[in-house]
Amino acid sequence: MVFSIIVHLTVKEEHTDKVKAKLIEASRVYVKDKGTIDWFVSQDANDPTKFAIVERYEQKSDVETHVNNPYFKDFGAYVKPLLSKPLELHHLDEMDTSKEVEVPPKTWSDEASS
Repeated sequence: MVFSIIVHLTVKEEHTDKVKAKLIEASRVYVKDKGTIDWFVSQDANDPTKFAIVERYEQKSDVETHVNNPYFKDFGAYVKPLLSKPLELHHLDEMDTSKEVEVPPKTWSDEASS
């Protein structure tokens, strides 16, 4: 099962370009790690100080390879002081979307609870 991590970063405005460059560099390094399916970065379309990293691994244990990559400490040491608030991490098990599902019909009680 694919394991994903989504990281949200908010940086100090004056460091936006530095973090953007470091994220691009990190993506090129980490995508080569064993067990990494993809490691890509995005910048918020409305707020250039906000970034997201989406890391996809073949399995949860592959995160160890990522953490043990010598670049990991360098990346953290570089980026952490440039943030305006702490990183926000989300660990996710991707859902299997290859099979048909039956979606239960919406009921009156669903509408009453919203």
